Amino acid sequence: MRSLVQRVKKANVKVQGNIVGSISSGILVFLGVGKDDTQADLNWMVKKLVDLRIFEDKDRKMNYSIKDISGEILLVSQFTLYGDCRKGNRPSFSEAALPDTAKGMYKQVIEAIIQRGIKLETGTFGAEMEVELVNDGPVTFLLDSKKG
Repeated sequence: MRSLVQRVKKANVKVQGNIVGSISSGILVFLGVGKDDTQADLNWMVKKLVDLRIFEDKDRKMNYSIKDISGEILLVSQFTLYGDCRKGNRPSFSEAALPDTAKGMYKQVIEAIIQRGIKLETGTFGAEMEVELVNDGPVTFLLDSKKG
């Protein structure tokens, strides 16, 4: 499982011009599910997203997690995180999970984050989406459960 995490001051996602998810201070997470991902990958990713200390304390050190600041998460499905661009000019998505599998794991991530008491908004799985954000920093991290 892979995610691109951006610390944001605000973010929203639109489907057909309508906002379907919106947050203020927190993180925007683009989440991709790989074809070989398991429950262990999902558990690792959820724990990392909730516990990752990327928010600054009074000394400007990254010591606070999303929980510590009572922040919000905007979660957007993003199969293109599994795009392999090493050969040719067209990405291969052969390492991405099939849509039904990915959707099931995406829903499990949603449930697991909510169970941890984090305010969560989402995009719409499989939809064409427009994402607007105001980066905070900018601070951006790429997480990969297979490398964790």
